[in-house]
Amino acid sequence: MIGRTLRHYRILDQLGQGGMGEVYLAEDTKLSRKVALKILPAELASDPTFLERFQREAKTVASLNNPHIVRLYSIEEDEDPNGTGA
Repeated sequence: MIGRTLRHYRILDQLGQGGMGEVYLAEDTKLSRKVALKILPAELASDPTFLERFQREAKTVASLNNPHIVRLYSIEEDEDPNGTGA
């Protein structure tokens, strides 16, 4: 995954992984800034119930503004040739 580009995010390094997916350090090539990018496993990315919950939680997080909470800038869906959702 490192070195690949998904939409306008260039993957630079892996930051962590767990049951909910992998988190990467990426560069937003449109805005020239570093971001954390979460990639969901294919089995979760293809589950409509999970995606609905994930999107609902993302909207909740996006509404928060606190220096101790990571800011959510965007939520996007994409399919790559390996079937993973981003």
